[in-house]
Amino acid sequence: MKNILNITFVLFLIAIISIGCNESKSEAKQEMKNIMNDKNPKLEIATFGSGCFWCTEAIFERVNGVSSVVSGYSGGSVKNPTYKEVCDGTTGHAECTQITFDPAVVTYDELLEIFWKTHDPTTLNKQGNDVGTQYRSVIFYHNEEQKQKAEFYLNKLTDEKMKK
Repeated sequence: MKNILNITFVLFLIAIISIGCNESKSEAKQEMKNIMNDKNPKLEIATFGSGCFWCTEAIFERVNGVSSVVSGYSGGSVKNPTYKEVCDGTTGHAECTQITFDPAVVTYDELLEIFWKTHDPTTLNKQGNDVGTQYRSVIFYHNEEQKQKAEFYLNKLTDEKMKK
């Protein structure tokens, strides 16, 4: 019974993350924001994929101003995929962490900097010993401002790399 509850809870978290990251489901996305804002209207969400979500989760949990980090899958075409389906590479999902943070304490820009510096975004579908499309480097933005900041930072890093 305990395993069933744990599995149900994990699937619920994965579903919530998928809802929050899917641009085409704007109503569900707004509902997620409303739920979050009811608890603390000042909190924001960032969603990153940078390899194994357990490793990424451990990094962001240590950041002052981050109130929660939840691991799950985002960006795929299968609703509520199993771990095996994701690992088989058939769903299109990436292992991601959804970070709830207080922008008065830690900014999205600072989280982006941590994201870029704690993995190698130049390796395709691989981080360390973890290999597969689910380990790709990806940012799921939640608003236009996050999109612009992510693109700015990516362009800045690309320019710096080209100058070397």
